[in-house]
Amino acid sequence: MKALGKEVTIVMVEDDEGHARLIEKNIRRAGVHNEIVPFADGTSALDFLLGKDRSGEASIGRYLLILLDLNLPDMTGIDILEKVKTNPHTKHLPVVILTTTDDEAEIKRCYDLGANVYITKPVEYESFANAIRQLGLFFAVLQVP
Repeated sequence: MKALGKEVTIVMVEDDEGHARLIEKNIRRAGVHNEIVPFADGTSALDFLLGKDRSGEASIGRYLLILLDLNLPDMTGIDILEKVKTNPHTKHLPVVILTTTDDEAEIKRCYDLGANVYITKPVEYESFANAIRQLGLFFAVLQVP
């Protein structure tokens, strides 16, 4: 996946090692070979995405796609989604929610906060691969600021 001719880095925030391996395997099977930067907790993911000062300036000039679990050991994925989508430097980053939570209110809340795609785990290969392909098209046709 590329944006404006630059490679997109996939940021995977997933605390379950088995799920992380499954997600990466499905991404690779879908033909996506971009770098994947994994995080097992929200704090380190936010340090990477927004910087330790949380200004968001750390992501200026970076092309990122965020794969986000909602159930993390130190905070919820909702907290991360909200921080990313309210920051002027990261609000346009695409976020894919990958979680075991299938509660309709939670799904609606994620979309209301700006999530681009919501996928319930365990991940069914075909729907996951299709979502990844669609995000590849998303990057191909959109100019990411």
